[in-house]
Amino acid sequence: MARIQIPIDVLTSRLNLGDRFASIRSGSLSSRFSNLRPISEFLDVKRVNKPANFAEMQSRVNYNLGYFSSNYAVVFTILCIYSLLTSSWLLFDVIFVAVGMFVIGRLEGRDLELGQQRYSTMQLYTGLYCIAIPIAFIGGVLSTMLWLIGAGGVVILGHAALLDKPIDEAFSGEAV
Repeated sequence: MARIQIPIDVLTSRLNLGDRFASIRSGSLSSRFSNLRPISEFLDVKRVNKPANFAEMQSRVNYNLGYFSSNYAVVFTILCIYSLLTSSWLLFDVIFVAVGMFVIGRLEGRDLELGQQRYSTMQLYTGLYCIAIPIAFIGGVLSTMLWLIGAGGVVILGHAALLDKPIDEAFSGEAV
């Protein structure tokens, strides 16, 4: 039985994923959300329709991922918050690690003294992670991450593929 091999670089080069991730890393958080599009434009149901072919879908995805990138970041953040709120173990773990790292950071490199015991910052970080990692696995961190990838991909790529370009942008790519 022959195996079908699809080169990953062919798929990723068509979607310009490397350029998209480079633009995300280069900007600050405030500049990232400065081009947040209005909700009426993002959820314009009049422009939702099925693409005619794969090339049109690819063109829509390329355009919409660039145009609505801040909106998609907000959607992904909402999905992350939802997944934390529905998993109390993971929410506890995130709060536990954040508070633990804040307290260890407040020591400014000094040892923590509790009675006769002295704990170095390395020991405190080790203890924090020895407690936090098993709690994360109990809370289902792997299934939550896979759910975020799947739900985010379906929602974001589904929206990007089904939302048609605006009329003025639809004709800008065609030669006259």
